[in-house]
Amino acid sequence: MRDAEPAAAIDFSRPAGEDALLAPDSVQWRVYKNPIALGIGGIAAVLLEFADPRIRSGVWDHSTYKVDPIGRSRRTGTVALLACYGPASQARAAIAQVNRMHAKVRGGTPAGDKYRALDPVLLDWVAATASYGFLMAYDRFVHRLGDADKDRFLRDADAIGREFGARRTPPSVDRFMAMLATMEAGFEPHPIIFEFLEIIESGRAAPGIPRRLHRAVARAAVSLLPPQVRARLELGRRYDLTRIDRLLLGLAGRLADRRADRESAPCQACVRLGLPYDFLYRSTAEQGALLRQRGEGRAPAAAA
Repeated sequence: MRDAEPAAAIDFSRPAGEDALLAPDSVQWRVYKNPIALGIGGIAAVLLEFADPRIRSGVWDHSTYKVDPIGRSRRTGTVALLACYGPASQARAAIAQVNRMHAKVRGGTPAGDKYRALDPVLLDWVAATASYGFLMAYDRFVHRLGDADKDRFLRDADAIGREFGARRTPPSVDRFMAMLATMEAGFEPHPIIFEFLEIIESGRAAPGIPRRLHRAVARAAVSLLPPQVRARLELGRRYDLTRIDRLLLGLAGRLADRRADRESAPCQACVRLGLPYDFLYRSTAEQGALLRQRGEGRAPAAAA
């Protein structure tokens, strides 16, 4: 979204009481609070999208990513956070703005295939890859999730996907893999994929973070691709995840999952719903008790 404000400039704590598109006990609220999972998962999603020449051409030819990777990343992150944690009215308004912009995006691939951003097949794939990337990054580098939680995450993602125009989001990991099988024949390697990874590895999209961590994040994202996709995209040994990468990202992911920042979108959203700012960082039992209190109309303890 070209003109969106940075997430830090949005007050997710208001208006008091307004629900988000998803409930605070959803797997999405648990996963999206972790910046390591969002960073790795978002890159994996883009790689899966760029495997398709129609999406790759649409993004590269019609977005500012290659000339303004920092701004483009921040705007994309803002929309993702709004879709998960924002008041439903603001989330829908932001998504509607994205959809209006996408309505103007159409063209042709170098091979001559026509595309338009609002093609239902492409919208379905983009929604599916975003969910798959965030989910698998959290599972791999933060905290293992059971099969039931993974499938619940993908089922619940339909509420957000439909706002973006998706019509057929996969309700399970198995169904995602089946969707992948229908798309895979059109996948191809391309220099733009390697240029995108170079932007990530260089740190241009997120300055101020050690370059080693940027390289580790890029390799981690590649590691989330199904093996047959990685082979088709010719992402060879150069992108193998090292043992040090795993240790570094695992530590960063676990630490991020324990740090509740009052000014962050997840914490502000909890306050908006009358829950403690650190609700998402408490045990499942505590969360359940707090939600029961809220449902009974009693103010949860330490909600401020």
